[in-house]
Amino acid sequence: MPKKLEGNGLWESSRMILPEHRVRMQEQRQQLKRRDRIELDEQELEQMQERLAESLQHGSAVKVRVYHPYEEQLVTGRVDRVHAQRQRILVDGYWIDMRDIESVEPC
Repeated sequence: MPKKLEGNGLWESSRMILPEHRVRMQEQRQQLKRRDRIELDEQELEQMQERLAESLQHGSAVKVRVYHPYEEQLVTGRVDRVHAQRQRILVDGYWIDMRDIESVEPC
């Protein structure tokens, strides 16, 4: 029969986490999942703009990967409008800032 103090036996059944510690641990886990913005070079930006312009002119569908700090978001549809002054586009009813676009692929 093992002794109660061996192998952390005394504390094994009495472990508790304070609510504020649990919240902090969840926040730390969330921060580890955080994504950074990607930097696009000139060639990638030019290809992206060509695909968006083609979708706007011809009504072809595109798949737009949008930056989000914690998950990858995809918006699929046709480019309905481009707002040059505000630097954003309307795809399938969703306004997307140009700086948040990570990639544009044809469908």
